Amino acid sequence: MPELPEVETIRRQLAPVIEGRAIAAACVRDPKWVQPVRSSAFERGLTGRTIVHAGRRGKYFSFKLDDGAFLIMHLRMTGNLLYLSESAAVPEKYLRGTLTLDGGAALAFVDPRRFGTALVLADADQADGYFAARLGPEPFDTSFSGDLLHAVTRGRKTSIKAVLLDQRTVAGVGNIYADEALYRAGISPRRRASRLTKAQCERLGDGVRAALRAGIDAKGASIDDFRDAYGVRGSFQDQFLVHRREGLPCPSCGLPVTKTVVAGRGTYFCRDCQRD
Repeated sequence: MPELPEVETIRRQLAPVIEGRAIAAACVRDPKWVQPVRSSAFERGLTGRTIVHAGRRGKYFSFKLDDGAFLIMHLRMTGNLLYLSESAAVPEKYLRGTLTLDGGAALAFVDPRRFGTALVLADADQADGYFAARLGPEPFDTSFSGDLLHAVTRGRKTSIKAVLLDQRTVAGVGNIYADEALYRAGISPRRRASRLTKAQCERLGDGVRAALRAGIDAKGASIDDFRDAYGVRGSFQDQFLVHRREGLPCPSCGLPVTKTVVAGRGTYFCRDCQRD
């Protein structure tokens, strides 16, 4: 599933080429993409609107429109949001919907497994409420800190990895970046969250930010389906420290990286550097 760095990569690419441009036409190819809203209502609500700002919240795109509404999109497991130049052909395979911009360029939402979603919220209050019910702080905001992690882990009997995967703890961290952050912090993904000390929580906060920055710098990780706005693979998968590296040497101690299952997800860690 695309995580914060993958979505941020696309957002940064799209912002210069879509901000200030009007949506000349919206076309829903797969009604499931916009359910429970009817396709015709979704299309009418976007046609003629101008994209004022291309934003992001966690793993969500949040595009502010000129009438104060927000177009919210989530790639889920296999979605991609592609920018197509005026001369580019619209991909037919797995196409969920398109937004044709003034001048002829377009955004195409392509999604093999059809889990991705799109919706329009009427104003900033609705958008804020929508995200507040689903997401915790952004990892690069000052509100996310070691002190916050220490507070939210008190009394939690679940693993620290499960806590990181909960989007209400910190927005945008998924399986890849949880593994990479925990390795950087020297914390076992299986450790009970309530057992973390303040010092460990500080290291984990730093580890989350460092892993996400590395992912953004590499323009995301393309393990399976992820492509950027121009259809290009990211390169962070070539820089993983532990994720997907089962049996390969730990970068620090040289012992083989272990794979297990934590919080229902395939999890990679070093038994020596990340002891329970």
